[in-house]
Amino acid sequence: MDKLKSSLTEPHRRLVELMQQVNFGRIENLAVRSGRPVLDPPPRIVREVKFGGQNGARPEASSGNFALKAQVVELLQYIDAMRNGLIEVLEIKHGLPFRIIVEGAA
Repeated sequence: MDKLKSSLTEPHRRLVELMQQVNFGRIENLAVRSGRPVLDPPPRIVREVKFGGQNGARPEASSGNFALKAQVVELLQYIDAMRNGLIEVLEIKHGLPFRIIVEGAA
């Protein structure tokens, strides 16, 4: 069964929406507390602009509900398991998590 956006907690949903808004780029210094991303204060956002390419938000960003892609589910599972820490860099491509760089992970 697919996991839907509507089934997420508010912090997880806000992170998914932020990734869709960024589309290409990265989120830096994203704190994780009790298995949830901390978006207040907001993390640093670095957008990648490609000339002749799609630079706006993902079309899904305006959709209220949809099935989450495997990469999103994997990221959210990682955040849940991480419990507390700092994601130094979360790289985003096509509105999806591509890779993360984590501080102090063993």
